[in-house]
Amino acid sequence: MKSFEYLSQSEKETLRLGAELAPYLRWGSIVCLFGDLGSGKTTFTKGIAQGLKINQKKVNSPTFVLLNIYAGKKPLYHFDLYRMEETGEILNIGYEEFLYGDGVAVVEWADKLGDLMPKEYMSVTFVHQDNNNRLIQFEPRGKHYVGMLKKMSQSRGGMKSKIK
Repeated sequence: MKSFEYLSQSEKETLRLGAELAPYLRWGSIVCLFGDLGSGKTTFTKGIAQGLKINQKKVNSPTFVLLNIYAGKKPLYHFDLYRMEETGEILNIGYEEFLYGDGVAVVEWADKLGDLMPKEYMSVTFVHQDNNNRLIQFEPRGKHYVGMLKKMSQSRGGMKSKIK
């Protein structure tokens, strides 16, 4: 499976999609999020948190600190690299301990990782369609993530989705 697309028509659907991904995330899973400001990355992360039994209301964009950590069924390491100007900033916080650690890592603005981009991860891209609609594209990078996407897409039932 190369990719999976979903047209989210509301914030509630984006939350639900994140929550649906959470059960497939194992210890050490990495989810890299791409998209413009306001495209739904943090909302999707709140959904993942909800699926990991973390109160989604505690989750916010850690824009002024590179990392927020939330305790739940599995720890959630929420990176937001929006304000990061050079990769040295993330090296200073020991990012590898969290990115490759004993929880689930979600990285907003993952394109800023540059050479530090992991070899395997679930890529999720958010594209504005209009005020409420977002095209959410999943693309697995690595064997584990291919299997994860296949299982998730099979469980989606009759919802608006397109598999490529």
